[in-house]
Amino acid sequence: MSQTAEQLSSRPEAADHPLRFVTAASLFDGHDAAINIMRRLIQGEGCEVVHLGHNRAVRDIVDAAIQEDADGIAVSSYQGGHNEFFRYMVEMLAERGASHIRVFGGGGGTITPDEIRVLHEVGVERIYHPDDGMQMGLKEMIEDLVERTRKARAARQADDAPIRAVSGTAPQHVEIARALSAIENGRLTEHETAQLQKRASATASDGGVPVVGLTGTGGAGKSSVTDELVNRFLQYFPDMQIAILAVDPTRRRTGGALLGDRIRMNTLRSERVYMRSMATRREHLATSGVLQQCIGFLRASGFGLVLVETAGIGQADTEIVDLVDFPVYVMTSDYGAASQLEKIDMLDYAEMVILNKYEKRGAEDALRDIRKQWKRNRLEFDLDDDRVPVYPTIASQFNDPGVTWMFANLCRLLRDSLALDGQAWTPAIEATAEEPRSTALIPGNRQRYLAEIAEQGRSANQRVESQAEIASSAQSLYNALAELGDPALPEPLQRFGDARDTAGLSEGMGAAVVQLRQAYDDKLGALDGESLDLLRGWPKKLEGITAETYSYSVRGREITGNNYRESLSGNEIPKIAPAQYRDWGDRLKYLGKEN
Repeated sequence: MSQTAEQLSSRPEAADHPLRFVTAASLFDGHDAAINIMRRLIQGEGCEVVHLGHNRAVRDIVDAAIQEDADGIAVSSYQGGHNEFFRYMVEMLAERGASHIRVFGGGGGTITPDEIRVLHEVGVERIYHPDDGMQMGLKEMIEDLVERTRKARAARQADDAPIRAVSGTAPQHVEIARALSAIENGRLTEHETAQLQKRASATASDGGVPVVGLTGTGGAGKSSVTDELVNRFLQYFPDMQIAILAVDPTRRRTGGALLGDRIRMNTLRSERVYMRSMATRREHLATSGVLQQCIGFLRASGFGLVLVETAGIGQADTEIVDLVDFPVYVMTSDYGAASQLEKIDMLDYAEMVILNKYEKRGAEDALRDIRKQWKRNRLEFDLDDDRVPVYPTIASQFNDPGVTWMFANLCRLLRDSLALDGQAWTPAIEATAEEPRSTALIPGNRQRYLAEIAEQGRSANQRVESQAEIASSAQSLYNALAELGDPALPEPLQRFGDARDTAGLSEGMGAAVVQLRQAYDDKLGALDGESLDLLRGWPKKLEGITAETYSYSVRGREITGNNYRESLSGNEIPKIAPAQYRDWGDRLKYLGKEN
């Protein structure tokens, strides 16, 4: 049985509704380890955290905080520009009518105690210093942040009557955010709820504001697909206002939630886009209990399109179908055997299926199988594949032709299924069913190209190391035979004619010398032809670079030059300093790796 947000956590402070925080690392700051730790601890306190990642500008953070109706902002800043960064953030919040949002920060030792005092004076709620962490403890420091934010929200809650402030055709993000919070937290009066339902029903009956729902398994790329769709709607519909509702699951144990879809969105800097992240605040479902009310409110607030993205779903989940006009199922080729497709309920109800991450191996087979399953589900076996609404995309790829083709067909299907204005919903775009994989930055068969080069380099180095060790052992055996005065000792790096010949050896030494000879020959046999050629050719190469002059032939013409250059003091300085290795193994390692 699903539970309400109050039942999800036994903490007294969660009895009303969770606090909402926006977390990020500041502009030009790539240190995201600290902020990741902090946002996990904040989630553990039962808060809903909208995480933006690292290298975020003040405007990005403030826009997110306003649209998400956040209670607090937590920023990690290690880049040295904290004085201007935090001051500018406080000023922008005040300019945008959101000075109630508490600002917290930290930056290790880069923010001095004197600078912390100044930032507190200009309106930053609290900058935490490493000394605070040592004195209070990390958990207690986060509890202090949460408690300060809770007190600030309690002080302003009496002023929340936002539903009456939203009207007209130009959506105001501050008022919309507060209205959605009022809906989500159940703070509307019966009159306001009835008024909202009346306006939503009127807008829905007009059919002018379609609601597109995107659902799919976790990690299928729903946020990336949503972002690419918004990008194209902004491009081809310059007057359209777009609202996005993105749902993420609530943690059952703590009641907190990571609302991480904004981190994938690159189109949110447009003033024509509003995005709100929502937690499910209940178990086992991928949507929020107030999602339908929020959709109705956005439809009546001046938006021309509403996109709804659910949390990751399982095979049997279809709740999005009852909430939107046009359900879309986003999936990848990682679904297992083709028979698994028969278990996915959304393939029965989705008006469109998007096969994302099409660059993966096996995606072409998956596209064929999904189209077959779609035909089976609808008993349309004679339908051509290009008319089946299953579209391959690579949403992570810039200007992906698969996404563009899918977008053009989405507009067509919206017109046909919802009876929308044909002229208004026809983008001026020439798109064809181009293979997304054909324009991939790195084709599938070359995805491991650099790794293969690195593997070949490592393999070559390992071979040289192994051959060098054998060469060292061979030289040790050769030197031992030389010390014993073996009369049949050949030239270095040459084999014995007959290792078993004991002529000239005393009876006591014969067996030992024969054994050493055989071991030496075995070592030479273990060296490959390239290694032997390098070692045997070294004396000649050494002679060529240590002689006074060098020469080589080009098309029958002899080219000569000097190997030495005379210094101002009259010394002969070699142009090439040869390696002075005496050990065969070291010499081979040099020739194999460095030369």
